[in-house]
Amino acid sequence: MKQRVWDLPTRLFHWTLVVVVALAWWSAETDQQDLHLYLGYGALSLLLFRIGWGLFGSSTARFSSFVRGPSSVAKYVRARFNWPLAGHAPLGALSVLALLAMLFIMVGTGLFASDEDGLFSGPLAYLVSVDVADLLTELHEELFNVLLVLIGLHVAAILLYRLALGKNLLGPMITGKADLAPGVEPMRPGKWWVALICLVVAIAITRWIIGGAPPFGT
Repeated sequence: MKQRVWDLPTRLFHWTLVVVVALAWWSAETDQQDLHLYLGYGALSLLLFRIGWGLFGSSTARFSSFVRGPSSVAKYVRARFNWPLAGHAPLGALSVLALLAMLFIMVGTGLFASDEDGLFSGPLAYLVSVDVADLLTELHEELFNVLLVLIGLHVAAILLYRLALGKNLLGPMITGKADLAPGVEPMRPGKWWVALICLVVAIAITRWIIGGAPPFGT
């Protein structure tokens, strides 16, 4: 019998972020700078929501349930990739944390970025010098390659688990449910109103950071 593993807010965050990142790449490649900026704001709101939901959400969404030290990773490997809790296993947690950290860095550098002509800039570019803005712009662009590597590793791990270990990690992120081994604790759901508060706070913080409206130029 399938049991709940991922709550709806976590799944919506995951797939919305996938779409936002893909569109952000497309908008940058096609020089849709205004759309790219708005997508960056959306990504920031999503990431801030995930922080809040990671603190106060369902059991599998909480960082306290899957952020583990090296000893837990070693124990997980010795146990032949079996873990007594639903949700992220120790190795998967490392992938999730790396992706979240990289996305935060990319969004952060984008807020201070500015184009070569200074005609289009992030909302916080005025806080730094032109040289620093140029450096952050270059870093913002180069780090996307690192993000692609992390995404590739993430997808490769999903395929490896499916082909080598027979574990379907993709399905539960769509349906929210999975077949759990005996003794594995299923998800303890969070409150819907907590998710709503996390979302409202995330959007409010984003609007505070950007000053309420995207600046087109300096």
